[in-house]
Amino acid sequence: MAVSRNALRKREKVRDWALRLPGATEEHPWGDTVAKVDKKVFVFLGGGGDGGHPVAVTVKLTDGTAHAHALACPGAEPAGYGLGRAGWVRVPLEPAGAPAAELLCDWVEESYRTVATKRRVAELDARTAQVEAR
Repeated sequence: MAVSRNALRKREKVRDWALRLPGATEEHPWGDTVAKVDKKVFVFLGGGGDGGHPVAVTVKLTDGTAHAHALACPGAEPAGYGLGRAGWVRVPLEPAGAPAAELLCDWVEESYRTVATKRRVAELDARTAQVEAR
């Protein structure tokens, strides 16, 4: 089954956004693509068009409203390997009704803020304040 271009574009927008966050790096453990900050994963970027894995984003959402909203998306589920108990949610990007890239980026930022050190979050806040001041 071919992966939709729309899902791949969303995944790429989310990836680009994640990698622009302070201290973010991309790695490929376990055959997956992940974004990390200070050696801690803050987003899993599933699939990439190779047909091996469905195109999805997995983020850690500790805000109850965001977590519930993510789980209400078509095909969304608590992440496997016990990560779901810690607030991780896997959100597929292909089904009709899948969230827009902008909302996914908001969730990636929340996941980053949950995982990152206070220093990194302060860097992000300072960058955001600088952009808003322009």
